[in-house]
Amino acid sequence: MSAASSDEYVFRVVASPDDIDELGHVSNVVYVRWVQDAAKAHAEALGWDRSALARAGAVFVVRRHEIDYLASVFVGDRIEVRTHVARFGAATCERKTRLVRISEGVEVARAVTSWAFVATATQRPTRIPQEIRDAFPTTLPRGGA
Repeated sequence: MSAASSDEYVFRVVASPDDIDELGHVSNVVYVRWVQDAAKAHAEALGWDRSALARAGAVFVVRRHEIDYLASVFVGDRIEVRTHVARFGAATCERKTRLVRISEGVEVARAVTSWAFVATATQRPTRIPQEIRDAFPTTLPRGGA
């Protein structure tokens, strides 16, 4: 796991036997988990882990996942999950993610996730503080999602 550039975070995974469905390839549910795990790791890398969000009094929750499955992934495949925040709204943000098979550089899936910033006390959307906005560059990475 590492920061690929100032605007794209790279989270690496390897498809395990537990990730495989009855058709012999990675389950669609696993792709969703990888997208979420990459977003969480990205936030933590920028200083916005669970405790930092607790101090801010809010958390990010998924409103919507949209995933295009482009190629199958099999046991042992090494995948880079490349993610970045594409834009912010008042209480929302949109994150784009590309999943790339490392051995070939082939994009196997791409996702767009809408996140809402929700106050823990009220469980209602609340404005995203400027310090969080400043932590996540919103420049589109070269050649990407």
